[in-house]
Amino acid sequence: MTEKNGQLELIWGAEEIARAIGRTPRVTFNLLSTGKLPAKKVGGRWVAERSKLIAFFMEAA
Repeated sequence: MTEKNGQLELIWGAEEIARAIGRTPRVTFNLLSTGKLPAKKVGGRWVAERSKLIAFFMEAA
């Protein structure tokens, strides 16, 4: 896992993930719930690792 200043670079919540990828929360939630983004649900909240999101979009380009 990627660390920055001793902390994991996790993005918690669909809205924060949406901001990170530049999409609307609605589109992001759809991508998350259909398994199209590298994220998972933990305790009822979506969580994604920033480096995995970046890698995912770099591969798609």
